[in-house]
Amino acid sequence: MVEWLRASTEAVRAEADRLTELDSAIGDADHGTNMRRGFTAVMTTLEAEEQATPGGVLLVAGRTLVSTVGGASGPLFGTLLRRSGKALGEAERVSDGDLRDALETGVAAVGQLGGAALGDKTMLDALLPAVAELPDYAAAARAAEQGSKATIPLRAHKGRASYLGERSVGHEDPGAASAALLLGALFQVAR
Repeated sequence: MVEWLRASTEAVRAEADRLTELDSAIGDADHGTNMRRGFTAVMTTLEAEEQATPGGVLLVAGRTLVSTVGGASGPLFGTLLRRSGKALGEAERVSDGDLRDALETGVAAVGQLGGAALGDKTMLDALLPAVAELPDYAAAARAAEQGSKATIPLRAHKGRASYLGERSVGHEDPGAASAALLLGALFQVAR
């Protein structure tokens, strides 16, 4: 889990400007900056406070994202990781199936928190198809990337972009793009 979060942090840092550019079209132009700050804080926290279990790693990471990432992204990505970590419990080892089940729980919690569903032009458009492909990590990463790109022609129904109405069409959702980065990092580490 630590390696996954480290790879996610590197991916977010490398793509922060692109994420901010995506957000400038349909949001408030701070998504990349906020995500970079949040994942940097996650790694700082994990290096200072070693966790005994995979679930503990995700709980701490989620809590850190909630407290350091601005806007809706902090609570949403934080909920994804916290609820996934809670689902893993105190297990010292996690199977591919355990991780899939935990991520399903986390993704469901994100949908509940944001009141969003597949097709609403949110991070769920990347997460839902990706988790459906697990434990095939390569297929999950591809599904997340395809789900993110599939938000381009959609009209936003949730989040800040929904205020733009038809003007949200033609732009990739930054939350979905970030979610795709996390699934790509998971594939990289699993490989």
